[in-house]
Amino acid sequence: MLEQILLGTYTRRDSKGIYQITLDTEKETLSEATLLLEETSPTYLAVSKKNELFNVTSVDGEGGMAAYKDVAGNFELLNKVSEAGAPPCYVAIDEEKQLVFGANYHQGIVHVYRILKDGRLEDADKVTHDEATGPHENQDNAHVHYTDLTPDNRLVVCDLGTDRVYTYNVEASGKISEVAQYVAEPGTGPRHLVFHPNNQFAYLFGELDSTVTVLAYNANDGSFTQVQKTSTLPEGFNEFNGGAAIRISADGRFVYASNRGHDSIAVFAVSEDGSSVNRIQLISTEGEIPRDFDLNPSGKFVVAANQNTDNLTLYRRDEATGLLEMIQKDVYAPECVCVYFK
Repeated sequence: MLEQILLGTYTRRDSKGIYQITLDTEKETLSEATLLLEETSPTYLAVSKKNELFNVTSVDGEGGMAAYKDVAGNFELLNKVSEAGAPPCYVAIDEEKQLVFGANYHQGIVHVYRILKDGRLEDADKVTHDEATGPHENQDNAHVHYTDLTPDNRLVVCDLGTDRVYTYNVEASGKISEVAQYVAEPGTGPRHLVFHPNNQFAYLFGELDSTVTVLAYNANDGSFTQVQKTSTLPEGFNEFNGGAAIRISADGRFVYASNRGHDSIAVFAVSEDGSSVNRIQLISTEGEIPRDFDLNPSGKFVVAANQNTDNLTLYRRDEATGLLEMIQKDVYAPECVCVYFK
């Protein structure tokens, strides 16, 4: 089977925008990446059920979100919504309410955009975080890094700067209202999280201290409570590392997290009830700064993107043990920071 992958990138060096690449699941190979559309640093992206593409963009020095529609396999620009300042760094879609969420790292802002009937975007709401920041040098300001839906359709937001995970209720209009805050240990730097399929637990990746924290989720009030915290690094590793992407297998049995610096993917076995994790593997990403990776829809393969060395690495995943085996590396993908199975 041929599976299409979209690649979000920076355009600071050689990249020209959003690329597309094919995974051949029978031959177990990745094809050569081709340019899908020219864009300015479309670092993160998402595709709706209507095949609308929404991606981070820059417009004349302003940051924002772009909307494209698929016309016979080609994406045509609908509009761009931007404002002064740096662009967002994450994109998520609320299909039920027809909203797009963006995380603005540099400004500490949660953005909500409304999807109009023709697929264009317009501003719906935004919230700026102003809580106290953590002790790490990278926590000089609020730094919203992730905005996505909880299993019960609230909005969960990770803020690296304030060491907090926020939960918001979302109205049909796109207006959001805070209902809970989880305060992580100082210097954690919450970056991304994923939920267990049982909806009772989430796994938070701390970028600044390279940890995975198991959080119990209370659907009654949207709150999180820490259950376990463990490192993604080998004992004795004292060089620079920054946590990046975190993923969970569809069956909830394994969690994966990428290390930038150690340049590896940490594999964790998850307890039957989802309440704890145990690291079972650390495998090289065969490149520098694995900003993102993802499991393919079947869960049999993993594709990792190394931002600094411009290469993708393909792994075969053992569904029974969760372990990864590298089967292809050095697939060219310039400045790639987002791996998205279409």
